[in-house]
Amino acid sequence: MWGAAVDLLLGGGCAGCGRPGVTVCDGCRGLLRRLTPFRAWPDPPPPGLPPPTAAAPYGDQVRRLVIAHKEHARYPLARPLGAALATAVQAALGERRTAWLVPVPSAGSTVRKRGHDPLGRITRAAARTLRGQGIEVRVAPALRLVRRPDDQAGLSAERRSANLDGAFSLRSRWAEPLTHQPIVVVDDVITTGSTLAEACRALESRGIPVLGCAVLAATVRRLPSGS
Repeated sequence: MWGAAVDLLLGGGCAGCGRPGVTVCDGCRGLLRRLTPFRAWPDPPPPGLPPPTAAAPYGDQVRRLVIAHKEHARYPLARPLGAALATAVQAALGERRTAWLVPVPSAGSTVRKRGHDPLGRITRAAARTLRGQGIEVRVAPALRLVRRPDDQAGLSAERRSANLDGAFSLRSRWAEPLTHQPIVVVDDVITTGSTLAEACRALESRGIPVLGCAVLAATVRRLPSGS
């Protein structure tokens, strides 16, 4: 209620559709609640990518909500976006009722520039949603960026994979807690899958198998034919 009042006073609008008055309107909030998770294999999939599950296609309102939270620091969006990510995590888990969520890390300079860690915030919101549903999940910021890759824009799937090779490593203190545990690697958007594949490789190279990946959205042009 307070957030809506502030939005009205300052002339804010829905980040998804632009409707004046609230950060996210009832229509866009309802859209996020009605999402049906789906298997989001990139085409072609990068080698070693565990099964990826997405909450939504990356377009229209979902795309605008993700960008508003990530690039414009509209923090109240973390809760509804986290709830959407939770549906993808739950689908990835299947019948399992416990898991660790490992977010793909961003460069420290990117976090400082944005003033926050968008994926970390959304992942924590997803974990709270899942725990409220009786699914015991915890967040493990277990990966770190050890080599900043070049800008991925415009690169082919093969060049993206090569660009990300060796970019992530496991934080040593997480090696023991995550061993023999169900792990889901999470990100906001999947395009070619190369970032997720490299994050999973960093875990699996330390003997930590990954159950699957969960993302908020999948870029439509990369969905497999016929999906």
